Amino acid sequence: MTNDRKKKAVLKLINAAFVYALLAMAGGVFYREFTKFNGFSGRTTLAFVHTHLFLLGMIVFLVAALFEFHAAVTEQKRFGLFFGIYNAGVAVTVVMLIVRGIAQVRGLELSRAMDASISGIAGIGHILTGVGIIL
Repeated sequence: MTNDRKKKAVLKLINAAFVYALLAMAGGVFYREFTKFNGFSGRTTLAFVHTHLFLLGMIVFLVAALFEFHAAVTEQKRFGLFFGIYNAGVAVTVVMLIVRGIAQVRGLELSRAMDASISGIAGIGHILTGVGIIL
């Protein structure tokens, strides 16, 4: 792998980490402000949006950038598949954390079907994230 190509690959991974860091900070601010605005002081899944995005997003891609220097992970045959599936899984998971958290803060009464749907879709997000890691 040429130096220029390696730099582009590392930059792609660092850019992904940066985007996740920005989203994580936005998620943390949303959690704080949304709960404060609604006078909510209980537990909510909104609290986990921030950490999911930092750990599953920023940290994973910073570690991948480190591996790129030694193992050229972006050159692996399945990297594109990992990148797409993993990011989709994290996105679905985080969106469902937000949906459930908003429902909790607003005190919405969810039907059993709606509650199961949110859990099921979040589960699909977790499965996609896991499949992405395996790839």
